[in-house]
Amino acid sequence: MAKTAEKATAEFIDNIEFPSFDASKATDQFRAFAEKSVEQSKEAYAKMKSGAEETQKALETTFESAKSVSSDLSLKTLSAIRDNAEAGFAHLEALIGAKTLSEVVELQTSFLRKRVEAGVEQAKDFQSAASKAAEKVSGPMKTVFEKAVKELKVA
Repeated sequence: MAKTAEKATAEFIDNIEFPSFDASKATDQFRAFAEKSVEQSKEAYAKMKSGAEETQKALETTFESAKSVSSDLSLKTLSAIRDNAEAGFAHLEALIGAKTLSEVVELQTSFLRKRVEAGVEQAKDFQSAASKAAEKVSGPMKTVFEKAVKELKVA
């Protein structure tokens, strides 16, 4: 029985086929995989480089806009301060020239009404300028962000 078992084992081993390993095919497959990986890396790098350049340009534009807008807002603020100071000095001169108490009260009431109206108008102008400034400063980065989101949706 031992000989029968040895014979069956020998026959079994003879009938087993191991897959052949062709090194040239494996090398070709590895080379194709490596070439594809390199190509994908080049494409990814090109996209990243393009995105970085666009972002840099947008940042430069944003900083230039911020500088310009800041200057405009500063000039508006200085103009409002100057107007308020001039109105205050003119009012002081008028008060000095007043002859009666009723004239002083009338001058004071008129001055306060005009200053409140001017303050409201200055606030509206400043708010409008600040809104335009915010749009101008955020515009370039908003455009880059929207483009990036659009490209992500496509990909």
